[in-house]
Amino acid sequence: MEATLTPPAIPEARVVEGSDGMLLEIDGHIVPNYDATIVPFDEGDVVTGKVVRIDKDEVLVDIGYKSEGVIPNNELSIRKSVDPHEEVELGEEVDALVLTKEDQDGRLILSKKRARFERAWRKIEAAAESGEPVNGAVIEVVKGGLIVDLGVRGFLPASLVDIRRVPNLDEYLGQTIQTKVIELNRSRNNVVLSRRAVLEEERKEQRQAILERLQPGQVIEGQISNIVDFGAFVDLDGIDGLIHISELSWSHVNHPSEVLNIGDTVEVKVLDIDRDRQRISLGLKQTQEDPWQRVVDTYHVGDELEGTVTKVVAFGAFVEILEGVEGLVHISELAQQHVENPREIVQPGDEVKVKILEIDSERRRLSLSIKRVEGQVLQRREGVDALEGGAGDLEDLPELGLSEDVFAEQPPAAPDDDVAEQPEAEAAVESPAEPEAEEPQAAATEEPAEQADAPSEGSEQE
Repeated sequence: MEATLTPPAIPEARVVEGSDGMLLEIDGHIVPNYDATIVPFDEGDVVTGKVVRIDKDEVLVDIGYKSEGVIPNNELSIRKSVDPHEEVELGEEVDALVLTKEDQDGRLILSKKRARFERAWRKIEAAAESGEPVNGAVIEVVKGGLIVDLGVRGFLPASLVDIRRVPNLDEYLGQTIQTKVIELNRSRNNVVLSRRAVLEEERKEQRQAILERLQPGQVIEGQISNIVDFGAFVDLDGIDGLIHISELSWSHVNHPSEVLNIGDTVEVKVLDIDRDRQRISLGLKQTQEDPWQRVVDTYHVGDELEGTVTKVVAFGAFVEILEGVEGLVHISELAQQHVENPREIVQPGDEVKVKILEIDSERRRLSLSIKRVEGQVLQRREGVDALEGGAGDLEDLPELGLSEDVFAEQPPAAPDDDVAEQPEAEAAVESPAEPEAEEPQAAATEEPAEQADAPSEGSEQE
């Protein structure tokens, strides 16, 4: 008959009172309770541990389990090709998500980036709901924008990086920036950010402070932020003001880019402030010498001087006598004989001598004559084509504001047909029309044009 072996009795273990389960009493001996040191967890849980080793392709973390947990290199960060030594340090406490309690090699596999991902999503969802900004480092420049590390890869479109277009996104690489969450989709891991929203909110407070500080008549410094057809915008440390094209220069300007470039630092004068609509009207020419004042101080009626023909129109020619100052030689003052087409006598670029007939200081108008310059006779050009617009230019004659007796003096021995033509010329001088319809260059000798309300109202750059 075979003997039956009876297993030895297992000694009864009792937890030592006051040891929090860490000590056991067995057969009168006190021994450590190793099982109590093992933290219970399941796959998918987030655990905390201490970094005990850093290798080139993995990091070992002691989480109080029977073996160290392993964080593979690709589970350290959402960044690509990360160096483990840049991501963690020896002795550092890190949170990690349990991927596998025991893989085929018996290892505990953890993920640091996924633990951060879970925490980040909760934070991002709260920020999206409350509107609070979130901070993150720019880790990549991609087509169309930037990638921001929030624990989740957030996309910041190029158009929302700043209030104005950023020509070089690379300058943001490595910077920690503040953004707002404007779009969130957990199922697609999609987070869209806006730095512009943060900047605009900050600028709103700055604008109010600047508007309260500025007063009409002040001369201030700013930077050209944008150039458009109707003028240029100036950044005044947080709010944009508009220099209308008519306020750029005392001389005629076809386009603001002739005078300014984006990025230029300029001194401007505050012309007007609409505090309710946060609109600031600025002037550049007001900070420069007024060439018209030189005319008033230097010249008198009857003086003769040299000038350059700048434009020829149906009713005469404009002659620049100083940089930024033009006067009108009416068609009746071009030659002693009757002139049908001003181009028969002068062409743009011609150097001529003129005599001052009238200086209207109040309206900044200058009336000139070529035919009254003693000894000057300009030869008539043959085969001159008709002016563009033909007689229609006479209908578009601007309001010249000249005295009626300026052209009253008739040259001696003038032909009868010239005398008959004179009242018609006077009628042309007095004909009112829209100042900008045909003669934009006349603006240099006129009062500064008022800013067109429509473009100014819609011109603020946010």
